[in-house]
Amino acid sequence: MSENSQFRFGAATGVGSMPGGDAREAAKTVTGTFEDFPFLPELPARGPGADMIGRTAGMLVELYARVEPSGWRLGDRPGRDTKRARSWLGEDLDALEEFTQEYEGPLKVQAVGPWTLAASLELRNGEAALSDAGACRDLAASLAEGLRQHLAELRRRIPGAQLVLQLDEPSLTAVLRGQVKSASGYRTHRAVDRQVVEQTLRDLVGVHTSGPVVVHSCAPDVPFALLRRAGAAAVSFDFSLLTERDDEAIGEAVEGGTRLFTGVVPGTEGPLSDPAGSVMGVRTLWRRLGLSPGLLAEAVTVTPACGLAGASPGYARTALAHCARAARSLADNPE
Repeated sequence: MSENSQFRFGAATGVGSMPGGDAREAAKTVTGTFEDFPFLPELPARGPGADMIGRTAGMLVELYARVEPSGWRLGDRPGRDTKRARSWLGEDLDALEEFTQEYEGPLKVQAVGPWTLAASLELRNGEAALSDAGACRDLAASLAEGLRQHLAELRRRIPGAQLVLQLDEPSLTAVLRGQVKSASGYRTHRAVDRQVVEQTLRDLVGVHTSGPVVVHSCAPDVPFALLRRAGAAAVSFDFSLLTERDDEAIGEAVEGGTRLFTGVVPGTEGPLSDPAGSVMGVRTLWRRLGLSPGLLAEAVTVTPACGLAGASPGYARTALAHCARAARSLADNPE
């Protein structure tokens, strides 16, 4: 088992984004639903700087980004977009701090990982930072320092929390396969060497010395083995996108002590099955892999399939509560 296998993860949590723009309401919902594994909500509906890329760009140290018609672009100095991103994050931290007084236990915070950030942030010429190896290195170093500061701020505000850092990497598979489109859209950037990708992720994982790191991707073909080698204690994914091709990698991950954050509850509006039905696929996978049912509770955290920003507030609350109930079902009836 890995060194992080002793860490007490909660049985269920959210991915990150929530609908609406009220930080206090989001924090109240999250902490009320997941009493043993809350997370810092993200509210992209507020606009640029509250979105996934802009929020993490606001954490960068000595690198700044601004909104252009084509997306977020790196620049020389902090402007109103950077200030707005930092202001939204401060508001979210204030709200979470209010609802986690005296809290002791795991607490998850999210930031975009280095490769999705490199695929999403533009250089001055309009191309993705991914097109320039030096820019990728600078971006990863800036992100590492920004995350150190962010985690230190959280430890100061919520001293009883055991912080779990989630790196969001939805573009990781596209980066590895050379599928990230250029600015013109007529070609793609070349694939990044797998060893470079792995080492960069390992360096970012190493930033969080006092707790585990989860890597999240709601894209198909999550590179489980690469993420394990990079030091991820857990992998978060959309369970519906798994195929039997993933079986061997998942079996090795579980046996090696890697936790699975299984996204089994739809992130968008729709009818939900009963809680036991939502985790039926997880039980089926376990049987197929020949894993012990007793391992389920210590190896699986139940989540929505992806962020809930596109859902209605009512559905988001229902989906999170459903995750908590599905996790209880899995623990009570692992067979």
